[in-house]
Amino acid sequence: GLLQAEQLGLQVFHGGTALRDGRVVTSGGRVLSVTAVRQDLMEAVGEANRGVATIHFQGATFRRDIGHRGLRLLQQPLYVSAGPEPSPDVPSCLSHLAHLRWALQEGVWVVLFPINPIPSCLYSAGGRSEGGGFAAFFDLKASGYDDPILVTQTKSLGPKLQLAQVCKRHDTIGQDLVALCVNDLLAQGAEPLFFLSHLACGKLDAEVLETIKEGIAEACRSAGCAFLGAEVTEAAAPCPSGHCDLAGFAVGAVERGQRLPGLQRAEEGDVLLGLGSPGIHGRGFGVVRKILLTSSLHCSSPAPGSCGHSTLGDVLLTPGKMFSPALLPVLRSGHVKGFAPTAEGLLGGISRLLPEHVSAVLDALSWKIPEIFCWLYKEGNLSAEEMAQTFPCGIGAVLVVQKELAQHVLQDIQRQQEAWLIGKVVAPCHTAGSHIEVENLAEALQLSSPQQLLNDSTAQSQPKKRKVKVAVLVSGAGRALPALIGSAREPGSCAQLVLVISNRPGVQELRSAARAGIPTRVIDHKLYGSRSEFDSTIDRVLEEFSVELICLSGFMRVLSSPFLRKWKGK
Repeated sequence: GLLQAEQLGLQVFHGGTALRDGRVVTSGGRVLSVTAVRQDLMEAVGEANRGVATIHFQGATFRRDIGHRGLRLLQQPLYVSAGPEPSPDVPSCLSHLAHLRWALQEGVWVVLFPINPIPSCLYSAGGRSEGGGFAAFFDLKASGYDDPILVTQTKSLGPKLQLAQVCKRHDTIGQDLVALCVNDLLAQGAEPLFFLSHLACGKLDAEVLETIKEGIAEACRSAGCAFLGAEVTEAAAPCPSGHCDLAGFAVGAVERGQRLPGLQRAEEGDVLLGLGSPGIHGRGFGVVRKILLTSSLHCSSPAPGSCGHSTLGDVLLTPGKMFSPALLPVLRSGHVKGFAPTAEGLLGGISRLLPEHVSAVLDALSWKIPEIFCWLYKEGNLSAEEMAQTFPCGIGAVLVVQKELAQHVLQDIQRQQEAWLIGKVVAPCHTAGSHIEVENLAEALQLSSPQQLLNDSTAQSQPKKRKVKVAVLVSGAGRALPALIGSAREPGSCAQLVLVISNRPGVQELRSAARAGIPTRVIDHKLYGSRSEFDSTIDRVLEEFSVELICLSGFMRVLSSPFLRKWKGK
């Protein structure tokens, strides 16, 4: 379709493409931009949309709302003034743009006044909410779908909203609500179209209401969907004074032939990819509330771990990650067998992806667990199984991918956000209980020492000399790691072990590092097509942890020349 777009007089900019054997191929992500230059914005938007619709490749998707905010602004009733009163010389038949052109040609001082203020809610193509109406409208045809299936979801924040009220912080809960709904739409491969919310409260606080609405509107903008309305009910009977309940309702669409495959597709040998998310969602906040009731810390206490100047309440209210719309091209590529958010717990999310005839094994040392989960684990005296059932433990969503495509999909996702290879689908286990096993979770949850988790003020007040950040690369064949850990703990040591990387899962060094509170990563060389891809992944993880020196302890892989040049002398 590239030639057809150019024949329409449009300019096609290439960002993530390459020419191979005379054919244009893509590397995933945002690969093309189609630009139209016309006499007015309406015509330019229409031509650009027609042009981009002519370009086809597997998994192709594009934004349909580009330029529509500008169109809405131009459609507002305006008058042109050279002072406090409207100019009487402006011909009433002129359009908004013609008003501007006429005024500028006449040398008139132009001030534009919207007769109605721009609403705080945001719209996408097809969305419309008219003042004085009884309902909002959405034009599905304007969204560009041919044969769509509508997908819906509704969610409530529950105990997390109550914690926000205790902390008197409401700026993040809007994103949480939208993310809960939109991520569930993505599980069907659906693009979110519009969103509505309902707030029931015992006594209306206008400032809190506006903060919540602004948060929802901003989240809808990030998700690429229209925010069509925020219903508010003030009723003391269901909600005592000062208490609220916030619910959201999202509708998305997917072409009939592009629905994401269901749980019957997962089979033995497939790989599980985890998408990072620092937030706590859903059912987890019921447990959080019980832990806070018995803890010596409260919402305004300094946050556990290395969270800077944040309070415990700030960290607990960290919003969950919203995976739309950046993830849509990956989900529609045909390479993903299943996608499930983990708002109701890590085990609950993964179980929705697996048919009865298979099981799953995860390695908790293969991803980064935020320190707040370590604190909840220790402060609540929870078991590792309870943590996996109740909390996402740093994984916001899980994808099932065929093993041969895993690295390709992982690299596409990592261009947008944190993601890891966290496990695999295996033959069914015949033992009683869950058919999902999370290995090394207890060790991974012990990465932070009690002194760190309680923010020991005495230790923080003492000046510390800067230490060099060191990573250790292992393969399971070395025996020097315990000595390195012991040396780094010496008071006079100038080294800080910040990371241990293994190219083999389940080796002893990973367990030793976990017991010492050192983050670990497993980067299996067998899953990479070339040495350079393997080395570039190691390099990216080293940069993530700001590593300055590398120590090889029984590392049994030959490193590539570009990697050695970059880390020469280090």
